Amino acid sequence: MIDCHCHLAYEGLYEIHEKVLEEAKKVMTAIINCGYPRDCEKALEIAKKNDGFVFLELGLHPIDIVKMTDDEVKKYLGYVREHANDIVAIGEIGLDKHWYPDEKLNERFRKIFIKCLELAEELKLPAVLHTRKAEEECFNIVADMKFKRVDFHFFSGSLTLAKKIIDCGYYISLTNTLANSKNSRKIAKNFPIEKLLTETDSPFLSPNPPQPNVPQNVKIVLEKISEYRKIPIEEVDRATIENAVRFFDLPIKIL
Repeated sequence: MIDCHCHLAYEGLYEIHEKVLEEAKKVMTAIINCGYPRDCEKALEIAKKNDGFVFLELGLHPIDIVKMTDDEVKKYLGYVREHANDIVAIGEIGLDKHWYPDEKLNERFRKIFIKCLELAEELKLPAVLHTRKAEEECFNIVADMKFKRVDFHFFSGSLTLAKKIIDCGYYISLTNTLANSKNSRKIAKNFPIEKLLTETDSPFLSPNPPQPNVPQNVKIVLEKISEYRKIPIEEVDRATIENAVRFFDLPIKIL
């Protein structure tokens, strides 16, 4: 199993991450950890301590951008560039019109999103997108840029857009909440399995609140995909591991 998106350095999970990783190593192939500006040093340390099992992505989430000056954004993107050899993706980056519907604010988000994509191109890394209530716009931006490797993290858009995403060769990431969304269920059941990734977004989306979500719960995603497609969970697991290794260019041999 591979969890393609979680936040091991985030409050609630960081305090127990060593125990969580100890258990995860018994049942998982790899974890992609996403760091934010406020916890990037912790996230980097976790990846280095768990080399070959925990991999790191760094980017600028809209929730960070709103608190940062342009100079701080520039400095942080410089930090990401300096750590290019320590990361496997730029993410999560994008737009958020759920929490930030103001168009003037989104204009700034858009400019910084494009800067992040340009950095990903420069570093030859894939991009992991945050697209809440802005799925179509984010898609148009990456498609217009002819960006090659894109994952729509925690996708919640329409089936029409999902088809466009897949037709462009991009990936869609499903979480353990997919059973709550009719569109996500249809994507899990009918869309090409070679374009699906699995994630938990831990510590968020916990199936057992108030306990934090953990990467091992990615098994729930595999179980649901297996159920919907009526194929063995082992087949789903192998396919999604292959997808993650290919997308992130992970140094992992698939037996």
